[in-house]
Amino acid sequence: MFRTRRLRKTPAIRRLVRETNLSVDDFIYPLFIEEGTNIETEIVSMPGIKRFSLDRISKELDEVVALKIPAVLLFGIPSNKDTEGTETWNENGIMQKAIRFIKQKYPDLYVITDVCFCEYTSHGHCGIIHENDVDNDATLVNIAKQVISHAKAGVDMVAPSGMMDGTIEIVRQSLDNSGFSDLPIMAYSVKYASAFYGPFRDAADSAPTFGDRKTYQMDPANREEGLRKATFDDEEGADILMVKPALSYLDIIRDLKNNFDRPIACYNVSGEYAMIKAAAEKGWIDGEKVMMESLLSMKRAGADIIITYFAKEAAKILNK
Repeated sequence: MFRTRRLRKTPAIRRLVRETNLSVDDFIYPLFIEEGTNIETEIVSMPGIKRFSLDRISKELDEVVALKIPAVLLFGIPSNKDTEGTETWNENGIMQKAIRFIKQKYPDLYVITDVCFCEYTSHGHCGIIHENDVDNDATLVNIAKQVISHAKAGVDMVAPSGMMDGTIEIVRQSLDNSGFSDLPIMAYSVKYASAFYGPFRDAADSAPTFGDRKTYQMDPANREEGLRKATFDDEEGADILMVKPALSYLDIIRDLKNNFDRPIACYNVSGEYAMIKAAAEKGWIDGEKVMMESLLSMKRAGADIIITYFAKEAAKILNK
């Protein structure tokens, strides 16, 4: 009889034969930056996560750097919204100011920006509305303006998240034609119309005022479509392909890992974070162990990069 338990007998042998290893180097930490002053507000549905104004964010960034988390993903919450989200390409907008602030004060921290409109539009959808739906091609024109504005502010990477067809092509062309050919793109390639985004909408004030996002985000029932969508982004010039959400879509992460010779990212979204936090608060689970197990499952599925609100907590454990 071959006894597989021989290789599980001690912590040392388990370490030696371990197939998947989680590292702080895998993490990107999302940050919500709100326009204004003296803002440090905890998001009720995401315990431990806050919205900061720039004058209050240094303590948070100091901790991120001290924990050796390599990158942050920025979400801006403006004071003014309109139907097109024009604040997204305002050179003095909250995102542009945040990029300049972080790159000046923390030059070694890698700064990625979410490129979308839902936080900036009065209707909460991810682009220009025409006949009660998002106009794909009109929105692409504004996406180009937004990414160039971020590039000029000094961002290290852009991450278009709106799921408009042709986004990566227009972003790549716009960057290349404006002298930013070295700026990489992390594509939200396979982003599902998921119920797991609920707490994020509290965090970013981005809930749509009518309808939903099912005409542009993907149907959770579809797997093959994810491969097609990732193929388009790959061919259009994406440098990193992302799956969002993560835990309910581990099979999609593995599909992308098996089919593309590019780094694969996943987004451990707000609802996944909130469920673990809520169950841990009730005493129903060991929150720390479930957190680490869930992050490990994403890495095992094939994610090279994990965007997670758990980044700081997990880093404290991994850095021991």
